This record gives sequence, C-alpha cells and structure tokens, in this order.
Amino acid sequence: MDARPAAGELTFRDATLEDVVALVALVESSYRGDASRAGWTTEADLLEGQRTDPDGVRDVIETEGSRLVVAHRDGELVACCQLENRGDAAYFGMFSVRPGLQGGGLGKAVLAEAERFARQEWRVREMHMTVIAQREDLIAWYERRGYRRTGKFTPFPYGDERFGVPRRPDLKFELLVKELA
Repeated sequence: MDARPAAGELTFRDATLEDVVALVALVESSYRGDASRAGWTTEADLLEGQRTDPDGVRDVIETEGSRLVVAHRDGELVACCQLENRGDAAYFGMFSVRPGLQGGGLGKAVLAEAERFARQEWRVREMHMTVIAQREDLIAWYERRGYRRTGKFTPFPYGDERFGVPRRPDLKFELLVKELA
C-alpha cells in the first residue's frame, strides 16, 4: 500500500525548527509588501515592515500547548496556522496562504483542519482569533465560516515594530469567536 498523498492532496503536519525560515517567508509574503498584493489577505495598505520574525515563529513552535501547523501540497509549503490551547478555547493565528493560491479553497481547508483538531484533540468549545478591525473583507470571510464579531477590541501595539509599522492611527484588533460543536 502506498502511503504517499495523491497529487494535489493537502497534507498537514506540525512545524519544526527547520521550517522557521520558510514559514517567516510565507507569512511575510501573505501580508506585507508588494508580493502580498497577489492575494487578497494583504495588509500592505495598513502596515509596513514585518509581520513576524524567526524568533516569533520559533516561540510558537516551542511553546507548550501551541502548534504551528504547516500545509503542503505536492511537497511544497502552501499554508500555515497557529493553534494555542487556552483551556475552553483555542486561539487561531498566524494564518497564511501563499498569495498566488488564495481564493481557491486552500484557506477554507486549513481553517477546517484547525477547527477539527481543536475540537477533537483538545476538546475545546470555542475557537478565538483577533483580526484587525479595519479588515472588513477578511472579517466577512470568517463570518461566512461561522465566526461572530464580539465587539471586544484590543489596541494595536503601536511603537512595537515586531508587529509592523502602522500606516494609519486607528488600528485595533477585534475578537472573533466560533462555537465548535
């Protein structure tokens, strides 16, 4: 029996420290700079500078109760997401899909796998995430997948360039929540 995935099949695994450089490149290309404009998840009009760095990615990989899930298709890294066990809820973050592949259902598949894992393996009741409130198109995408806006906001970390350099003064994060039945 051949255990290799079929051509075009999406496979998931936990990231390792050997993945750090490739994951930083994926996240940066999905959100910042001109390369990110090939997809629809760009934050280039809101923020300049970095989205993450090797230390941040390493922290996610090495932190107890946290996973950085990588998605491969035909042996190529195409997407990733962070999951963090927070007791009754899982936090979903660092979600990135290669810009040229966005809009084809790949993100939906990664999100579904993250929800499945959180529900079945961690037995959490909710998935939480924070999204820049000004990203109405992205929030609408999550709402179509069952997430609801909570009206709970946290300020953007102005002055901490590890999260980028804001291009406007009103950025904030909104908490989105989904019940995991």
